[in-house]
Amino acid sequence: MLKTLKSLLGIGPGADYRELVKNGAQIIDVRTPGEFQSGHIKGSKNIPLQNLQNGMKKIDKSKPVITCCASGVRSGSAKRMLQSNGFVEVYNGGGWMSLRNKI
Repeated sequence: MLKTLKSLLGIGPGADYRELVKNGAQIIDVRTPGEFQSGHIKGSKNIPLQNLQNGMKKIDKSKPVITCCASGVRSGSAKRMLQSNGFVEVYNGGGWMSLRNKI
């Protein structure tokens, strides 16, 4: 069940987020501005999911992208949206608080 849920959300097995960030990955936080202001990962960009289509121009396609949100649902949607718009290396980092502990 958990494996199926993770698959649906686009949370892949064992990405080394620390290594990705060390090598220039961008962290895109797709929560609302209010959620972002209440706490976020240092250096992450806030592009709310509902603004992502227009905000993609702020993301470098040549670098890996890690999406995050509160739980992993919106970041999973963001991952799929980015991939369908030509982003190749995209990871769903899940909830920002757990991602913060992995980088």
